Amino acid sequence: MTTNIFMLGMPSSGKSTLGRQLAKELNYEFIDLDKKIEVSEGKKISEIFSLEGEEYFRKVESEQLKKIDKNTKAVIATGGGTPCFHDNMKYIKENGISVFLDVSPEKLEERMRASKRNYRPLHNLESENLLDKLNNTYNERERFFKMADIVIEGDTDANTILWIIDAHFAKNKV
Repeated sequence: MTTNIFMLGMPSSGKSTLGRQLAKELNYEFIDLDKKIEVSEGKKISEIFSLEGEEYFRKVESEQLKKIDKNTKAVIATGGGTPCFHDNMKYIKENGISVFLDVSPEKLEERMRASKRNYRPLHNLESENLLDKLNNTYNERERFFKMADIVIEGDTDANTILWIIDAHFAKNKV
């Protein structure tokens, strides 16, 4: 396999954790798009949101995504909203294989609360209605996520993802 793999999903769906493991298995580079943005902007994602706003963040996010060359041989953990803005999903589909980690909002909330890290600009752990917000966000983004080449529901591991990707490539060879 010689193509980029884009990990898509909601916050806390496992994009970064599984992406790192998958990259190691494939001997690929691992790129965390949020970290790439933080380095380019010299600020944390939460600071970019609060100082510049979501519209600015989404523009920078798209620019950083589109700097990833088709031939990089990387596993890219996208931000939760990446596929939903600036034709990013079109770029993702044209420059690699996309894998949507479809995790229920209830499980996402559980993971977020268990991690106790409150750094997500759109989903604050202090919010009394975190589950409602996650449900709303999921419903808004689902149509973009479901455009992915591969949809994996629930919990999984890197080896299962690798097996599914291999099966996808075998089935789609022309």
